Amino acid sequence: MPYGSRLTAEMTRRLGRECLYVPSARLALYLALRRWCRPGVRVLMSPVNDDVILFVVLAAGLRPVQAPVSVWDGNIDPAAVPESTWRNVEAVLTTNLYGVPDRVVQLRRRCDQLGIPLFEDAAHAIGTRVAGQPIGTFGKAAAFSLSKHVAGMAGGFLAVEDTGTRRELERLRDELLVPGRLRGDLATTLRPLARSAVLGLRLVRPVWRTMQRLGLLERDTFRMELHPRRLADCARRAPSLPAYEPWVRVDLHGFRERHGSLVRGQLKLRMDRLDGALARRSVGVSLLASTAWAGGALRERTAEDGPLPLFRVPLLVQDRDALLDRLVDHGMVCGYVYDPPLDDYAGAEFVEPSPDPSAARWFASHTLPVDPLLAHKVVRALTKERVRPASPEARHLRDPRRDRDVPQAPPAPCC
Repeated sequence: MPYGSRLTAEMTRRLGRECLYVPSARLALYLALRRWCRPGVRVLMSPVNDDVILFVVLAAGLRPVQAPVSVWDGNIDPAAVPESTWRNVEAVLTTNLYGVPDRVVQLRRRCDQLGIPLFEDAAHAIGTRVAGQPIGTFGKAAAFSLSKHVAGMAGGFLAVEDTGTRRELERLRDELLVPGRLRGDLATTLRPLARSAVLGLRLVRPVWRTMQRLGLLERDTFRMELHPRRLADCARRAPSLPAYEPWVRVDLHGFRERHGSLVRGQLKLRMDRLDGALARRSVGVSLLASTAWAGGALRERTAEDGPLPLFRVPLLVQDRDALLDRLVDHGMVCGYVYDPPLDDYAGAEFVEPSPDPSAARWFASHTLPVDPLLAHKVVRALTKERVRPASPEARHLRDPRRDRDVPQAPPAPCC
């Protein structure tokens, strides 16, 4: 029986596309990039993204090209990408930041015109739809993460268009997997339970402060340390996932370990409850979208289409960095802050900078990503802290409806 077949069958049914199980979304994305992109290809992507994704792109031997983004949601703004950039990129990678969908209809149309592949990073976007079509079905391939919406802290999928491609990628996946260990499987299985216990017993503040004082956190800042000299040395060995493993493994050291039945069984139980979890997220998004801290695009979309089942809700606030520390005292640790943008973080040696970085800088520095499952707690805390909402500068202001994909017939399948 193929590895992860029960989980794969469930995701295939849910998505309507061929899927294969992988230990992590980052491995899924690497598989897709290696399958469709030759070394040296320039890939258009958002600079408001996890730094791990940058290192996955570099590990695949590709050149990350940072796109202008919408100041309303941090995703690629196709209309703002210069024609000179469109003529020189050979692939596009979406982000679907926090579950807010990219402008995939526009991006798919442009990729089809150029004859280049569209890849979807759907790690934050299980359950999100655009024009009635699930995120993860617009591109050549899509990477999903079970460590997000089902809180499994492991596991993912790569969705592709046909059975033959899936079988080819299964072979490549198996070459990259490393043997799992019982100790690792036990830790992966118990970690979500420990997290739930900390939340339930209201121990977030003492546990987090203790980890800070003891230096047990893997990141001291929003971004991991770049180590530019070591990174430059690795470029000579790319494409190579092992060469970039010190960066790609951060926050998930078992990202390519073969999970045993213990981990996969727990993930199956969590997937069986996914629809209920998505419904609860939508309820929380509805509440948060009605607050003054919600951006215009989020309020507009929620009012017209109903609330999305977001992984995190990107609230826009003043003095964000100081607020993050104060929220720990309210029992909340807000992660997934992608600041500074990747072109400022990595520099021109490792990425091609955006032609207009201002929107990305503003969005990254004012966004507070909050868990919609904690919506009531978040509102109470922000109210008590007298948090001021933030709005984009006047020169960025434009109708957020301009940036949205309008409902239309789904695009024809890629050839």
